[in-house]
Amino acid sequence: MSEMFSFLERSFVPVAARIGNQRHLVAIRDGFITIMPLTIVGSFAVLINNLPIKGYQNLLDSIWDHGTWTQWGGNMWGATFGVISLLLAFSIAYHLAKSYDKDALSAGVIGLSSYMTFGTFGEGGLTGLTTGTGGIFVAIIIALLSSEIFSRLSGNRRLLIRMPESVPPAVSKSFAALLPAMITIATFALIRTIISAGFNIPDIIGSFYTFIQEPFMGLTNTWIAALILAFIPAFLWTFGIHGANIIDPFMQTINLPAIDANVAALTAGEAAPYIINKPFFDAFVNMGGSGTTIALIIAIFLIARKNKQYRTVGNLSAAPGLFNINEPLLFGLPIVLNPVLFIPFILTPMVNVSIAYFATKLGMVPAATIAAPWTTPPIINGFLVTQSWQGAALSFVLIAISVCIYLPFVAMANKATKVGKLQSGEAESSESLRV
Repeated sequence: MSEMFSFLERSFVPVAARIGNQRHLVAIRDGFITIMPLTIVGSFAVLINNLPIKGYQNLLDSIWDHGTWTQWGGNMWGATFGVISLLLAFSIAYHLAKSYDKDALSAGVIGLSSYMTFGTFGEGGLTGLTTGTGGIFVAIIIALLSSEIFSRLSGNRRLLIRMPESVPPAVSKSFAALLPAMITIATFALIRTIISAGFNIPDIIGSFYTFIQEPFMGLTNTWIAALILAFIPAFLWTFGIHGANIIDPFMQTINLPAIDANVAALTAGEAAPYIINKPFFDAFVNMGGSGTTIALIIAIFLIARKNKQYRTVGNLSAAPGLFNINEPLLFGLPIVLNPVLFIPFILTPMVNVSIAYFATKLGMVPAATIAAPWTTPPIINGFLVTQSWQGAALSFVLIAISVCIYLPFVAMANKATKVGKLQSGEAESSESLRV
């Protein structure tokens, strides 16, 4: 086992660390994190409009006309999920330029403008597919490319328009970005023109969504994909690498379109088409953090209370674990590079994701449609994301199963710790006798 860990540390960990620090992936991750408050607001707007409690619906209908109070939630949805692609085009371009130490604000504005050159305009302006979740993939690509072009051009002195020192800094900055901005936006506008005219594709974003984004999301909406997404973060964490951060850019690209499609289907009275999204993982897999470590804390309290190290770490980890923060466990027990605990740490989320996937697919639990904050405590999270008691019940059952998986391994780790301390004590006693 130690030889395997040594091999993986030498050959795999450096590669994973480089991937985790790759600036474009970091920019995508940070871009999604920037707009996270808005996605949560939009999700709770869905909850306001569609909470499946008859008494709640009747109460609001008695206070206000049904169409009026649901318009309130609809307005919040339109201001969040309804413009999510525009927000991402800005935020991802902003963070990438910031990593290059360039004018991030100008890069964000240029990223947004470059994306809009690819937009499809209707009678009222940009279409909903362009502004909403349907344009996310194109927005990510253009944000990265436009920010790259702008960052490189803004370093060219020949394109720099210098203003007198008496001019306010904000004005000087805007003029410094003028020529790079013109070249960047003009480039994307030309590409759009060539694609539209040369290949007869008037709606680039719609075509991209139909032929690439939608089929890709279908491929990721399988049990095998769910197993892979559950395995990777836990596996990376066993080597001390923040696996959730590495996989988060990928998760986010499928997350928002899946939630939007589920909400649209449920509103139309149809079955939700996408099981796999981030709320699904937060509610049923990452309970207590990666590895479903809320169950590990419970297992420690059940059978390892007499172990001072485990009891101390368990006590310190209990409160953060309720809010899905598990670093005290990962580095305190530790789980990182622990040949005993790494097995249930990887196995438990894979078991949970399998049960949750088929429970949802068979209609026993509604699909996740609400993006609750990732710090929402387990069981409560299951209720919120599915808007049902079945979601809460499934979370409870999965925690119970997870505790059963962790118990024998905690017992083994506890025994190994005692043996190690006993051997250490015997060695110290032998040394003192020799002295």
